[in-house]
Amino acid sequence: MTEQQPYRVVSRHPGFELRRYPSHLVAEMQIQASFTRAPLEAFRPLAAYLGGANRARHPIGSAAPATAAAGSEKIAMTVPVVQIEGEWPGAYLIQFVMPATVTTATVPEPVDARVRVREVPARLAAAMRFSGRWTEQAFSQRATMLGRSVTAAGLQPTGAIRYARFDPPWKPWFLRRNEVVLPVVE
Repeated sequence: MTEQQPYRVVSRHPGFELRRYPSHLVAEMQIQASFTRAPLEAFRPLAAYLGGANRARHPIGSAAPATAAAGSEKIAMTVPVVQIEGEWPGAYLIQFVMPATVTTATVPEPVDARVRVREVPARLAAAMRFSGRWTEQAFSQRATMLGRSVTAAGLQPTGAIRYARFDPPWKPWFLRRNEVVLPVVE
């Protein structure tokens, strides 16, 4: 079972849930590509980091996987995989949410300089869940709907919208869990 990023539902509104997310760590990569290509290009380096392409900051116990290189640590996969529009057109930030057991004191340093690990502060956010394909149009339509619903509820958006994917690409498109998440002012 893959660990899911924790949150607490604060309230339910027409078209979305208002959630409180705790602070958490992400491994992320900035990619210059189309909406569809960006997560594909970032996946291999980010997955390699989780798979052991890192410099462990602490001793690895005897439970470490036998395939891990000396001084590296395998990190469990967590969902969702998050995509955020970057600072310029055609740029995206792709994030893997780190397991809750990984802290700033224990997170290993990436070997690949393109992979960055950072802490995302706790936040209040509106989230709209949907199933379907991972197309730019599908996410964009939901993002527009979420923005309108948030404003209609009297909340003020703050920050970039996050596109979240929860399932592997081989899962049938009609069963995939996706979300658009919009931070709001406390």
